[in-house]
Formats: sequence, C-alpha cells, structure tokens
Amino acid sequence: MPDYMYMLESRLSAEQRAVLVRLQELAVETSTNVYLSGGAVRDLISGMSIRDLDFTVEGNPSRFARELEKGGGRVVDEDEKLRHVDMIFAGDVDGSIEAAREEVYARPGARPEMRWSTIMEDLRRRDFSLNAIAISLNAASRGLLLDPTNGLADLETREVRALSIHSFTNQPVRLLRAIRYCARMDFKLESRTEDWFNLALERGPQESISPGEAGTELRQVAREDKPVQILKAWEARGLLEPISPQLAKRHPHYEMLARILRARDDLAATGIRPRLFAPVSYAVLGRLKDREVSSALHRLEYRQAEIEAVTGLEDRAQKVVAMLAGRKTSAPGEAYAFLEKAPADLLAFIMAESSNSKAVGKIRTYLNKWRPLRQALPAAILELESIGMPHGPKFDKVIEDLFQAQLQGKARNPELRIKLLRKLSGIKELPKKKTEEKGKKLADKAKKKPAGKLPAAGPAPAAGVVPVESSKAAETLARLQAARKGKSAANAAPPPAKVTKPIPKPKTAARKR
Repeated sequence: MPDYMYMLESRLSAEQRAVLVRLQELAVETSTNVYLSGGAVRDLISGMSIRDLDFTVEGNPSRFARELEKGGGRVVDEDEKLRHVDMIFAGDVDGSIEAAREEVYARPGARPEMRWSTIMEDLRRRDFSLNAIAISLNAASRGLLLDPTNGLADLETREVRALSIHSFTNQPVRLLRAIRYCARMDFKLESRTEDWFNLALERGPQESISPGEAGTELRQVAREDKPVQILKAWEARGLLEPISPQLAKRHPHYEMLARILRARDDLAATGIRPRLFAPVSYAVLGRLKDREVSSALHRLEYRQAEIEAVTGLEDRAQKVVAMLAGRKTSAPGEAYAFLEKAPADLLAFIMAESSNSKAVGKIRTYLNKWRPLRQALPAAILELESIGMPHGPKFDKVIEDLFQAQLQGKARNPELRIKLLRKLSGIKELPKKKTEEKGKKLADKAKKKPAGKLPAAGPAPAAGVVPVESSKAAETLARLQAARKGKSAANAAPPPAKVTKPIPKPKTAARKR
C-alpha cells in the first residue's frame, strides 16, 4: 500500500509542506476533521505537478481562514453560502478550504438542496471520479486514502468518468470542465461518459451555463499549462459561446497565447513561475475591442481588481518598457534593481509582445546573466569566509560590491573573484615561506660521499724503453686526478715511466772457418 504522506512530503514544495503542517495543527487545535481532497490528490497520484492545495473540513472553514491569515495567508474570494474560501496561503501557495457537503436534486436540472455532511458524502456528490479522492490529515487516520468512487482505477486507465447520468444535466458547466481535464492531462472521456456528454450537447444544456460558472472555468484556463489546447477543444465542440458570443465568432488570439507561453517557459527556466492570469486572459480576448473585453469580463462576473488587471495590462507594460529604455536603468546595477522588483507577468507580456529591443534585451540579460550571478554568490561568501573576513555589515557590503562589479563584467572567474574580494575586504594574501636554498645545497652536498685520493704518478721512463700493458691503468688514474683538481689533462703530472726492455745487439756474422 503506498505511503501517501511520504509521497506528499517528497512531492510538495517547502512552502506547500508548511501549509500542510499548519492545517494539521489547526485540525488538532479545533478538534476538526481535515482532508486534502480533489485536484491535489489527483495530481499526486497521476504524477503531475501539484499546483493547488484544496482542503475539505467537516465544519466551518472560516475559522481556519482567519487563523491562516494571521500567518501570512490572504483570502481571494469567500462564498459564505457554500462555505468555500479561495486563498493564497503563506509562501504564495494557491488553494482553497471548503466545508464537506452533499447535494440533493429534486429533479434533474433543478437547483440542489445543500446539506452539511461528512467527507464520504462530499466525495460522492462531486463531478468526476478523479476528483472524488481525499487523504486524511487527522492524527488517528493520517495518510488514509478515501476513494469511494474508485477514481484510482480511472487514473490508471487515463479516463475522465462522470459519477451520474445526470452529471451534465444537473451542472452544465461540467461540459467545459470535462474537456479541460482531458486536454490538460491528455486523458479521454470514459465510453459511457462520452455518451452522456454527446447526449447533453444535443439537448443544449450549455446554453444554460451561468456566466459566473463560465467565468470560473476561464479563470482556470488562465492558470493551465496548456490553455491553447483547452480553448481549441472547447471551440471544436462549440463550447466558446457560454464564454462570449463575440469570442465564438472571432476566436481566441492563439498566436499571442503561444508567444506568452514561450515567454513563460523562458522565465520558468530561470526559476521564475509567473502568474499569467492577466496576460492569458488578455490574449484569449485579444481579438475583441476594448469595450467588448470589459463587457465580457463584467458579464463573466470577474471581480473589479481582475478586470483592471486585464484591461490595464498594456498600459502597465508600456511603463515598464519606458523605464527599461530610459536613462534611469542605463547602468547594469540600476537595471537589475528595477527588474528584480518588476512583476513577472509583465515581464512575460513584454517579452512576448514588445517591439522595443532595448527593453527586451535587458530582460533577457537579467534572466540569463544577472540572475545566475546572484545565485552564484554563496560561493563568493564561502571564499570571503575562507580568507578570514568575519560576518557583519562590512561582510555584506563586500559581497554586494562584488556583485555590482560582476554586473559590469568583472571578476567572473574564481581567481579574479578572490583577488577582488581581498581588495574589497582589505585582507592581503599571506607571504609565502622562503626556502633556505643555501642550507638545502649544503644538505645535498652532505649526502654525497667524498672521493678518495688517487695514487701519484711514477717517475719518467728512460729513453728507448717500450711500454708494457700494465702502465695503462696508472695513466688513467693520473688523468682523473688532474680533472678533480680543475686542471687539464695536458697540465697533469707526467705519466709514470714506461718499462722497456733493452734492445738486443745484432749478432755478428759467424766466423768463417
């Protein structure tokens, strides 16, 4: 049996793990049952990245929301009727908290009667089996998987399965949602669900999708990794009409969307994950006129802040471009400081749509050169520590001065970096120890054994004497002795006398008889 708590700990980011731990603490403090449910569990099991943390509580989630706000979270939207709170938790983590409930329909298509209930009933009333899975966060059952509709099997077969024949009739917005899941996860509709889906399309319930529900789906598209595929799938099935009649006629601006997604990938490669709600929404409605865009967003029940974020996107981007192209950011240090504070969604939009090469060039330099330099500063910190600089205000200033120098192209290799660190810190390099060359030479001579004296040369030979073979050794020793004394062989002592034999006198002719 899989250890789902271990899977969560290994798959969640540090910020998401902190939120999970805090929810477990609040569950103990309030004696309330809390479960991680829906998309987070689905993405955990299917191996996809976990974007949102959705929690279900058997009670009122408002108490949790208030406590989480004290820790740095903020409420994005709260529906008191449904007891549903959309939040951005501490650490910039997206998610929601809602009360467990069940829905009872008097007849298909009628408004449901809501009742506060248990987690199992809440899972059974959901739209699709892959969303009807939860993991307990309670002390007595922590890590227990709840799957009353066998959603695990559908995740294995990569299918989207509706939980009722009336799923699309009761809530027509599920038509949009089913296609969104298929496009996002590369799943297909389960065979019976596809029959129900086609039957619902023939009866036209999509015409009764409320603008608010359609707006919720469009918001989700703005946060998807594959918005182009989702929009094209909606368009192929005639489901853009609930979003906007003008959009269905003029189509989304797919080319702009593709450029924005490429910019998103460039930012993600450097560790920046921008929230592309405004740029993607702007591109989806990019072929509409300005007044039509504003009218469509109001109709879809977008909040005023969201409408201003979309309609004012281009003006805000132009201000950033003007700053990057002006004198105030002409120096690398000034440009870096400005870009470090600029909203990431504006940077993505400028990279995708701006024709100002100077501004775009600075953004790309910031991403590909300046940010890596900043991320490499821990190595410089270790080097500064190694040369003996204590931590303190001066230590921090030296590191910052080094970074500013590197922005200008200086000290980008280890040798030059250490040299500059010594200069900035005022710590000189220690002198090298001098070797005693004279003592070393004496020691080398002492190791050699002194050579013995060679025998002296003998007396000069008498004239007319023939040398013998034994005299050659004495001649060689004489030459060696002369070489040791620094004299040439010519100035050496004369070789020993050569031993000769007397030449016999010739015999006289025999006396004649």
